[in-house]
Amino acid sequence: MTEAPSLPPAYRLVTMDTVGSTNEEAKRLARAGAEDGTLVWAREQTAGRGRSGRSWTSPPGNLYCSIIARPECPPAEAAQLSFVAALGLGGALGAVLPPLVEMRYKWPNDVLLNNRKVAGILIETEGVGKDALDWLVIGVGLNIASHPEDTEFPATGLKFEAGVDFTAQELLETFTRHFLAWVNRWLDDGFEPVRQEWRRRAKGINEKIAVRLPDGRVAGTFIDLDTDGALILETDAGRRRITAGDVFFAAP
Repeated sequence: MTEAPSLPPAYRLVTMDTVGSTNEEAKRLARAGAEDGTLVWAREQTAGRGRSGRSWTSPPGNLYCSIIARPECPPAEAAQLSFVAALGLGGALGAVLPPLVEMRYKWPNDVLLNNRKVAGILIETEGVGKDALDWLVIGVGLNIASHPEDTEFPATGLKFEAGVDFTAQELLETFTRHFLAWVNRWLDDGFEPVRQEWRRRAKGINEKIAVRLPDGRVAGTFIDLDTDGALILETDAGRRRITAGDVFFAAP
């Protein structure tokens, strides 16, 4: 890495060539007292993780970063930052994508290009009690130059899908600006503006979906995103609120 990225002054950048996981490094720094806005960026991860402990392929050329946040709110409310991060990624991608590439948000924490996963978000927290949050780490992985082929949900990369040739540093700079703008909007106005913007590009609303839960699988119609970020599903047994799970869409 030559020139340091140009980030908004709200961030304190920690740059690494290689790390096991940017989230793990950010968690270590948070426990050591690192302040809000500390951002760990690595060119490569050797032990990248997605949700539920799944591995995240992390070769050089893609974007891997984790941001430490210390919001003064309960953990359940702080989890809304996953949607804030999605909008930050959406804004960054919207700035570089050609017009015909379709971008959508997949509940709860993915970004799709042409119905394939291009980015994922992993939120991890640590509290000082049941309702008190000490810190939160927002991990972001964005496929730019390459993407894995053998994944349960089809993946893609920015260069493959859109033919654009941007570096991880350029996307980091763009993402942090858009993310900060949405964080400030969330702090000032609450979740509703975030919810409305996320819904505008949501994949699957008013369509049949299946959701894999820790204890099984449920199918129904994706009715809406609730006011706290939960998925509202209309099933044969009635309406159901889902706060965690993996969404799968019906084949076209």
